[in-house]
Amino acid sequence: MATPPATPDATAASAPLPAHASAALTVLCRELLDELDPITDRLTLLILRRDGIYTELGVPIHDDLRATCRGNLERALTQLAGDLPDGVDGAERTKETGRKRARQGVPLETVLRAYRLGGRVLWDRLLTVSRERFQGAYDAALLDAAGHVWRLIDNSSSHLVDAYRSEEARLLSHDLGRRYAVLDALLAGRAEDPAFVRDAARVLGLPEDAALLCVVAPVDSPSDEPLHSPQEALRAVGATSLWHLHRSDLVGLVALPAVPSGSAGPVVEALRRCAHGRVGVSPVVGGLAEATIGYRLAKLAARTMPAGSGGVAELEDRLPEALLADSPELTPRLLRAAFGDLLDLPDAERRTLLDTLRAVLEADGSPTRAAQALFCHRNTVMYRMARIEKVTGRRLTDHRDRLLLSLGLLDGR
Repeated sequence: MATPPATPDATAASAPLPAHASAALTVLCRELLDELDPITDRLTLLILRRDGIYTELGVPIHDDLRATCRGNLERALTQLAGDLPDGVDGAERTKETGRKRARQGVPLETVLRAYRLGGRVLWDRLLTVSRERFQGAYDAALLDAAGHVWRLIDNSSSHLVDAYRSEEARLLSHDLGRRYAVLDALLAGRAEDPAFVRDAARVLGLPEDAALLCVVAPVDSPSDEPLHSPQEALRAVGATSLWHLHRSDLVGLVALPAVPSGSAGPVVEALRRCAHGRVGVSPVVGGLAEATIGYRLAKLAARTMPAGSGGVAELEDRLPEALLADSPELTPRLLRAAFGDLLDLPDAERRTLLDTLRAVLEADGSPTRAAQALFCHRNTVMYRMARIEKVTGRRLTDHRDRLLLSLGLLDGR
């Protein structure tokens, strides 16, 4: 909410005010101080008629808007009359108006529009009083003072803008800090507290029960940017998202758009387009109450990708890899159990045998199809298969051995 020309600054006038003009302002402004309440009522009504946002925001007319208008009008008239006591900051009321309106969420253009409307009301009333009560005796002097008055009003507007923007920046910093604190708490386990989840939904601006995806992109060094502008990319497919650097991960909560239940496809594709590092995506979870679970699953999905790689890993597409990533103490044992002496072979031979094993398993055990994939003779594949079975102690025709070998290959070593 704004108000009338509130706190003009005596230093704003670029030239001294002529004595007759100064005397005219003193007389007329003192006259207007005697009718301050009617002028305030008129200004308040005009503001409310022009900008319904004050009512929409729930700003009390008499307890707030009118009081602010009156205080600013009184300060402006006192200062223009030359009656402001020494040591009093003429701009303080204007600054407080700017700070208050920023806290109430009134747009700056609305504040300035109301403030300048107050300036016009004040000026029109000065002219009217000169003509009606003094038979126009001060009209000429008032015109000589016009430039001085409006420079003071413009200077006051500048004070208001500066105070508004300063308070707005402070509030934004505070809001971001609170958002980050709430996100941290959700990821750390507070999602199990229903009261906290309700408050978190309000602070974060997300529906409490909206279907969510959690996204985790590890940041391996300060210069890493695993996702480029994910918020904009997701907004393009109708998804709302919040992002926060949590420890060494870029973490996002993504509220899915109104699409068929469980359909996260457009969101995942949008993430793929802006992924430049490892990105893990959780399954769809049922609202903020499951944010902690979603975070753990997304982090696990990201860990299924080798460091230095890039792309999007959906957990449900990488469950075998996730089992290994979630049991790091078992992985060395699994590798030794699966591959045995193969791990001790020279690098070139080990790699050739592992590539052959992968091709055979992907070909459902067919040496012919594996040979086609490897661009070699079928007999070569048969020889290597025999060699693999000998050094590993595993048989490719045994389903448990095939499972163990397949899991070993997923480790990527």
